[in-house]
Amino acid sequence: MKKTVDIITMGCSKNLVDSEVLMGMFKANGYHCIHDSKNPKGEIVVINTCGFIQDAKEESINAILEFAQAKEEGRIERLYVMGCLSQRYQEELATEIPQVDKYYGKFDYPQLIADLNSSYVTGPRVQTTPRHYAYIKISEGCDRNCAYCAIPIITGKHVSRPIDEILDEVRMFVANGTKEFQIIAQELTYYGIDIDGKQHIAELISRMADIKGVKWIRLHYAYPAHFPWELLEVMREKDNVCKYIDIALQHISDNMLNRMHRSVTKAQTYELIERMRREVPGIHIRTTLMVGFPGETEEDFNELMEFTRWARFECMGAFAYSEEEGTYSAKNYSDDIPDEVKQSRLDRLMMLQQEISRELQSEKVGKVLPVIVDRKEGNYYIGRTEYASPEVDPEVLIPADERPLKVGRIYNTLITDSEEFDLYGTTIIDK
Repeated sequence: MKKTVDIITMGCSKNLVDSEVLMGMFKANGYHCIHDSKNPKGEIVVINTCGFIQDAKEESINAILEFAQAKEEGRIERLYVMGCLSQRYQEELATEIPQVDKYYGKFDYPQLIADLNSSYVTGPRVQTTPRHYAYIKISEGCDRNCAYCAIPIITGKHVSRPIDEILDEVRMFVANGTKEFQIIAQELTYYGIDIDGKQHIAELISRMADIKGVKWIRLHYAYPAHFPWELLEVMREKDNVCKYIDIALQHISDNMLNRMHRSVTKAQTYELIERMRREVPGIHIRTTLMVGFPGETEEDFNELMEFTRWARFECMGAFAYSEEEGTYSAKNYSDDIPDEVKQSRLDRLMMLQQEISRELQSEKVGKVLPVIVDRKEGNYYIGRTEYASPEVDPEVLIPADERPLKVGRIYNTLITDSEEFDLYGTTIIDK
């Protein structure tokens, strides 16, 4: 009888890809894998942790403690921990939570298979997402030196995957019925620099777009400094490259950008947004902003509010600064913004964004947009336009009693109504 392994993934989609690779290894070695079960009860549990910010770290630690208790009670046999948190705090975790059989870092988790089997074989990555979309990680690590960020400490230097390896992976997914691809990295626009000193992201996306069967390509985690303008040309010219980009801007005041070590100015950021909208008409920009960074004045925050009103981001997330040990800001700045001020600024910023989102969503009413159906839920089919990534962006709700729809299929959909975030629609013609 096959041993059952429960894989629990915390944090971002980049971690999800690592979990899928690990599941492929387990499967090739005769194990039965279950991913993110609501009631894990396998003999072996593997937790893939996140260590990005304080909330994420706490969530990962709570998960480890929960399964450590399950092991003590005999509900699981073995418990292993991998990922970003384990990479950074391996010794501390081993001391504080000794019930875990072994801790692995972010990159040495294949050793887990070797530890379970004296010899092992590798297998193809196991897809845990719905078959119609997949995440493609094009690089690992980050060479940026943002003052607040612990990611480079965890992941190390930027390492690009070979372009042919990435394209082969996309072809493999297409052969299995996948049509939508979320392109991810710690820093997307840096792709290729470590290979020959040149940015190759535009070339990669262009060649990916030329693969037969690729319907949508969506770009995540770009960086504003030294943005490769040729990527905008690819987005504009290739119909299957979604008019969507995820680019974390963090702030707008020169005081904050300088203190954050963002290598970009206020003027350059305004120019970037203007050029994106000019060169790719209809582009939807997702960004992340930060409030409460050490030294942020009310004037700095007001600049951020003014910028948000001007930019009218289609999607925006925000978070309050939390100090990460080992980073430049932790070593050199005092976390001097009171928590209540951070929260107040965060609330004000998100209230503004809610207003903007409501207005932008209402502008889609009456338009016919291609929508990919992700799932059926209650009385609705739940789908997304090309301007929305899975799980994080607004969805389109289509009444299920109108006609049967197929999950993973793209339908031309008339948008009939809107809310603050989500849209309502009715299908017109198959696409």
